[in-house]
Amino acid sequence: MAQESSISGKVVDANNNPISLANVVIFSEDGGSFLKGTSTDDQGLFRISNLSTKMYLVKISFIGFEEFQQKIILTGNLDLAEIRLNEISENLDEVTVIAKKPTITRKPDRLVFNVENTALTEGSTLGVLKSTPGIIVSEGSINIKSAPATVFINNRRVQLTSDELISLLESAPANSIKSVEVITNPPASYDADSGSVINIVMSKNLVTGYRGSVFTNYTQGVFPRYNGGTSHYFKNNKINLNLNYSYSQNKINRDQDDTVNYLDNSDEIEQIWKSNINRNTWSQTHNLNLNFDYYINDNNTISLTSTGLYIPYFKYQIKNKTNITDQNLDFLGRFTADNLSRDNKYNIGTDLIFRHDFENSASLTVNAHYTAYDYKRSQNVFIDNFDADDVFINSSEFNTDADQKTSIINGKIDYNLPINETSSFDVGAKYSNVNTDSDITRLDIIGGTEVINTDNTDAFKYDEKVLAAYSNYTKSWDKWDLSFGLRVEQSSIEGKSVTLSEANTQDYLDWFPNASLSHQISESVGITGNYKRSISRPSYTNLNPFTFFLNENNVVLGNPNLNPTYRDHFYLGVNFLEYFTVSSYYDNYDGDIVELARQDNDTNIIAYTPTNLDKKVEFGFDFEFIYAPTNTWDLYFVTSFYNIAEEANFEEGFVEQNQWSNYSILSNSFSFLEDRSLNASLTFTWVGKNLQQFQTIDNRLVSELSVSKTILKKKGIITLAVEDFFNLQDYKSRTRYLNQSSFGNVDVDNRSIKLGFRYKFGNTKLSTNERTTDAEERERL
Repeated sequence: MAQESSISGKVVDANNNPISLANVVIFSEDGGSFLKGTSTDDQGLFRISNLSTKMYLVKISFIGFEEFQQKIILTGNLDLAEIRLNEISENLDEVTVIAKKPTITRKPDRLVFNVENTALTEGSTLGVLKSTPGIIVSEGSINIKSAPATVFINNRRVQLTSDELISLLESAPANSIKSVEVITNPPASYDADSGSVINIVMSKNLVTGYRGSVFTNYTQGVFPRYNGGTSHYFKNNKINLNLNYSYSQNKINRDQDDTVNYLDNSDEIEQIWKSNINRNTWSQTHNLNLNFDYYINDNNTISLTSTGLYIPYFKYQIKNKTNITDQNLDFLGRFTADNLSRDNKYNIGTDLIFRHDFENSASLTVNAHYTAYDYKRSQNVFIDNFDADDVFINSSEFNTDADQKTSIINGKIDYNLPINETSSFDVGAKYSNVNTDSDITRLDIIGGTEVINTDNTDAFKYDEKVLAAYSNYTKSWDKWDLSFGLRVEQSSIEGKSVTLSEANTQDYLDWFPNASLSHQISESVGITGNYKRSISRPSYTNLNPFTFFLNENNVVLGNPNLNPTYRDHFYLGVNFLEYFTVSSYYDNYDGDIVELARQDNDTNIIAYTPTNLDKKVEFGFDFEFIYAPTNTWDLYFVTSFYNIAEEANFEEGFVEQNQWSNYSILSNSFSFLEDRSLNASLTFTWVGKNLQQFQTIDNRLVSELSVSKTILKKKGIITLAVEDFFNLQDYKSRTRYLNQSSFGNVDVDNRSIKLGFRYKFGNTKLSTNERTTDAEERERL
């Protein structure tokens, strides 16, 4: 009688870390017939029982590793002890190079930039975005073309301001990024204000254990900047726990020369004000991100995500020197204005998520979100005035205290149903409630005593309720891909000025359709078209009817009468011969929200006021070329010719302006050395003369070079980056319409050298569950 025996063992990698889910297969002696198989558990262990006593062929494999094979003669229970799998040999150059090259996949509504296991993931998350086709990172903003992009991580919105977001992404390592999705036509499941979306997809696997890293960066611009942090991740068969912390300390400089021509009733120059303005900001920022997943069973998961931002120290200093002349440049007087503000704030958002997976592959997700936001600012302004003989006349001084507290509560439910292998259906609903309490107090200092300025003291309460429902359908057949959806939102808004007893209410129902269609005409030619309608609601700060004084002649005004912006986006593109894409787009904005600098020629005051434009239209034509000239060189080039037209009706008359412009990117990434451990990226971005909010902005050239080298057995990486090495990123602006006449030069602190180091420890093959809190309303804080 045959004896029943077993075979067991443990599968590890070269660092003795267990390999989970490796395939262990038993074949007949000649390898021709499959007999039994299993997978390793979380500890890399396996066991196959009920085997007869004879000769077998054992094969053990896992992606990225060489296959293990061994013939055995089984006479009883056999323990193979540890089986070590080696990573794919370096002599497989062709396979290795292909696996490490970024690739681009085009879908009807998005472009997918696959970067997992490439050199790009050895840098920062911001560095990956800068290398992603179609994404523009410049001047404190992240755009897709000229439109601000909404950033998601694993389909969860990153709810920070532009500056906070860039700081976070710059300090976050990119080693867990799988791909970046540039979504120009988000489906209806995305919030209606998601006009253009960047979704950073983090890689996932089932390996258990612990992984951690520490990093630090030093940046030398006009002043030095520092940041550092640490991340930790732990996973077993029941939980995922990820904790990230970063700290940054910055001092940022900005110089600006402005000239304002104040006009008389005949629009002739009456006075010329020339200002030299130096702005410095000091800040200390703490970022904390916690992600926790608990797998109740195979079908149910509960997750907690919390993102915290705390700025205990933020100092903002403006030194203004203004000379006043007549139209013949004869001196009339001057003044100096010193503005010193100190801020502190915290911004904490938390999501509680429950997901249930049905047996038919459908899923139900329920999400509850809460945000607590608190912002305080204290300000002191001191002004000295001098006459035409440059003799001191008088001085004035005032203080301002401002507070804003915001709470956001929302809940979502989403249901996804795969109808078959080629189609799926999504449906969902969302309710959100936003409450903001703000107040501002101006205290004029008269004779050394603070006196309340009642004209510039106010309190503002804002309440917003939005109920939304959506459905989305996708279908693929033959060489066609189709997606269409509809989102409906009912908004009820009330803004109330407590001091003035004035209220502004809005109540509206909106429909937001979207559709995408693509067709692969042949192997080398494909065509894509899409349409989407979206909304952008004003920020809570812009709605406050407060006057914030930079000095007595430069003020920032809120506008409680702002309406949301509606955008209709059309796109048509053709990709051919694998490397080329030609496309056109058309965007129509109804009520685009812009901050206009409006000069009052009677009072010599410039007021920066958020305003709804009557109309804005942008259309353009793009040409893309993506190619790899060699196995170690990737090249991306895009050039866009586009036109922006803006229209608005002011008290002084109707204004219509338009401007053709060019936007071009040439991006190169290189790998050096046999093991590809030395990498470099060189990018040039040309921004031609363009129109922004009735201002003409002159040409700019953005240049970036970064080099990275892995060390310490690929557990450490050092980086060196240089930005704006041609010093052509500063810009000039001009304003000339109706009775508005001004121009300026801006020197931004963007020319820098950055040196960084990161060290990874633990099981570096683990991929985290990193994400951020998800609430569209947080974006407007």
